[in-house]
Parts: sequence; C-alpha cells; structure tokens
Amino acid sequence: MRSPGSGTDGRCGDANARPTGASVGGAAKAGDLRVGACQTPEILGDIGSALGCIEGFARQADEHGVDLLVFPECFVQGYLVDPAHIRDHAFDLRSAAFASVLRRLQPITQTLVVGVIEQQAGRYFNTAAVVTHGRLVGVYRKTHLVPGESLFAPGDTYPTFTNRGVTFGINICYDTQFADAAASVAAQGAHLLLVPAQNMMRRDTAQRWKDEHHRMRAERARETGMWLVSADVTGERADRIGYGPTSVINPRGEVVAQVPLMTTGMVVADIP
Repeated sequence: MRSPGSGTDGRCGDANARPTGASVGGAAKAGDLRVGACQTPEILGDIGSALGCIEGFARQADEHGVDLLVFPECFVQGYLVDPAHIRDHAFDLRSAAFASVLRRLQPITQTLVVGVIEQQAGRYFNTAAVVTHGRLVGVYRKTHLVPGESLFAPGDTYPTFTNRGVTFGINICYDTQFADAAASVAAQGAHLLLVPAQNMMRRDTAQRWKDEHHRMRAERARETGMWLVSADVTGERADRIGYGPTSVINPRGEVVAQVPLMTTGMVVADIP
C-alpha cells in the first residue's frame, strides 16, 4: 500500500468555487448548513495525490465558509474494481495506515464525506467515511452493488449524522436507482442525502446515462423531501469518459446548482 505522502495533483489546482445558482455570499444563515461538493479528476492508486486534492478543495471551501465537503466514490484510492488494485490499496479503518490518512486530514476545518475502499475481516466494502478534524465519525457502506462490484460485500445499514443541526445520510452512486436506499435515510428524519458517485463509464454508456443521473436523483429528492447533493469525477481514461454530474437538487427535484460537465470544480449551497 502506498503511503499517503505530501503529493498533490495539479489537476485539482483549478478547483473553483463559482457554483451556478448556489448561495455563496457571506456566511450561511443561522441554522443553515453550507455544503460543498467536489467534481474531481479521477486519481487511481495514488493516495498522496488524492489527499492533496482534498486539501486543495478544502482551501477553496474555507473561502466560502463551507461546513461539509463531499468527494466522489472510492476517491482516496480510486474506483477500480480490480483484484490487485483492491488488495493493494484497501484500508482497514482501524489500521496505522488509515490513522496516517486521518492525521493528514486533521487540519481541514470542514467535515468530510469521502469514498474509500475498506477492508475488514477479509471482506471489502465500497465505503463513504465521515471525518471531522481527523477523527473518523462513522461510515456508510454501499448497499446496492452493480454486477461488476462482486469483489465488494454489501452494507446493510443506513447511518445518519448531524452537522449544524441538519441530519444527513449517504447513498453511494448506484444506490440512487433504488427508492428504498433514500427512504431508509429519510425515515430517520434526515433532511439531506449525500451521494458520492463515480461515473467513469465506457463512452457509449456514458452518453446514454448523461441525463439519467439527474432524473433518478430528482425522483429520490421528490419522494423523500430531502435535499440531494452529489459529487463525481470527470475526465477521460482509455475508452472511458466521466462527465459528472456534481450538483445540488432541492426537495422539489429541481437542479439548483451544478459544476459544468467535463470540468473540475466545487458547487456550494446552503441547506436550510
């Protein structure tokens, strides 16, 4: 496993905070939660660069008073469902290696929701870790797995968390195709659903799904009455392309802010 060194990825340096249709002026209103969602390049097997990218976006988030910052699915190690990649890069979240990741994230002021490949008791999970000031607050493990994710075991719970009085839960990417995943979060009184995703797809598939992500996520928002904030990757790899989207959808199912497709950046919105 590669050590999480001090590297950074130059492609994250152009991360911007010019969200379309989002509230970014001044501090969030009392009782509001300011959320940032990051559309990043795909980084595979380079934990130091991934952490450097997180740090770069966190600096941007500081400028806008962001409380909660969301990153894509399996972002720390990179989403590659390959036996060697998973074996070499998965973290036991109780290990010294993951403790060193947490130490590096400790100076970040925002609560982070970031995708990791987790190993526990001989099983692997597609996990979203919730981290505050370098402390692991909790995890969500993806419950609905696509056929190509047979190396992962499914999660079976939908934990919720609270930040600035706003309760939120997590679905990961494919979870949003299933109403029960969002409903299980909403049933616990959550007001916000965070969706780390990774849609680096074969080009023909990516083109077909380009508009479907918002359609499905809008359904989940309307069904549950929750806000939905997603984070995704962008860029190209061999025969694959990642358009995004990284966006904010209100409880009426309306896309109120989005990072432009095929660009890296951060969208910011206040959740009342």
